[in-house]
Amino acid sequence: MKTLYLDCFAGIAGDMLVGALFELVPNLDYFKSELAKMTKLSAEDYAITLEKGDKGGVAGTHFHVRTHEHHPHRGLKEIEDIVTTSGLSLRIQREAMRAFALLAEAEAKVHGTTPDKIHFHEVGAIDSILDIVGSFILIDRLEWPRVLCSTINVGSGTVKCAHGVLPVPAPATEILLHGLPVCSLGEPMERTTPTGALLARCLADAFCALPEGTILSSGYGLGTRDSDLPNVLRALLMDSAASKNDAEVDRDRVTLLESNIDDMNPQDFELAAERLFEEGALDVWLENISMKKGRPGVKFCCLCPPQKADAFSVSILRDTTTQGVRRTTLDRVKLSYKIEEIATSLGASRVKTAFMGQTPLRSTPEYDDLKRLAKEQGLSLPEVRNRVLREIGLPR
Repeated sequence: MKTLYLDCFAGIAGDMLVGALFELVPNLDYFKSELAKMTKLSAEDYAITLEKGDKGGVAGTHFHVRTHEHHPHRGLKEIEDIVTTSGLSLRIQREAMRAFALLAEAEAKVHGTTPDKIHFHEVGAIDSILDIVGSFILIDRLEWPRVLCSTINVGSGTVKCAHGVLPVPAPATEILLHGLPVCSLGEPMERTTPTGALLARCLADAFCALPEGTILSSGYGLGTRDSDLPNVLRALLMDSAASKNDAEVDRDRVTLLESNIDDMNPQDFELAAERLFEEGALDVWLENISMKKGRPGVKFCCLCPPQKADAFSVSILRDTTTQGVRRTTLDRVKLSYKIEEIATSLGASRVKTAFMGQTPLRSTPEYDDLKRLAKEQGLSLPEVRNRVLREIGLPR
């Protein structure tokens, strides 16, 4: 299994990641031609260089963007227009916009507003757009390997930004690092930037120590600061043998949406859930909870693909009485499955079979088909279920 391991012992920033990845796929003409596909960023407005150098005695590549723009503030819609009208692959566009949407959410939390009203400062500038999109271009060039990441060194002290002097990690960086393992090593300085934290969150499938495997090549991306720790990010391209468990289960990411509600007619939950399922929700459920002043309430929960989190949040706000929606992105392991239609004496029924790797684990008739057959044949559900299971040779 091709694995990319990001060693953030000295932190991570967008320019460091591009430099490290470029050393793994060093084709400057290709990289420039891909960036040029964002035609709404004029080539006259920026120039890029990827230069060899060293930090703390460690040789690597520094990615630098020279820009002539004077008004770098852009909103999410403006950045979306730049990315989605480009000639970049749809996967690069999708991953880049997922990153910018996460960044907008973090900035919105910091400033107490909504993502659509955020105008990015440093991150809206051309150099940061190129850091983010450029990273996905190079990951695409590596054919989207599994990405693992070390504990992230955030640094310490203070940092000067558009809003003044703030503690490290800066507020947006800290929000983007929620749920991720961090540490603080070395002399006081900002070692992980908002862009770096964002890319680590978007790219990493897991955070762990160096995995077992064979190192195929390595790349070192250089930062701009000097300190006691070499200001570099190490990227290791590895061939890691997939474990037995890796081969037997699928992995993906999902977003959990939650709202606590104590003032809604219980009958109205059905329509709200039905609409979410129609829009592609993975699951919707209710949990009984106790709210303030001991009032009974309901936690309305929805599991959905991360790229649909915004649309589903709007649906929940529209169709329930909640004033807000909590969102958490989760890693998920799951079984693969297939659905087949099987003929029985009562009529056709779909059967879902789950697989552990290539081995069938269990098969289950679809409930909707059992209910339909029960109505058509005038039989009870248990009777239909037992008969279908018996005829298709499944245990009852």
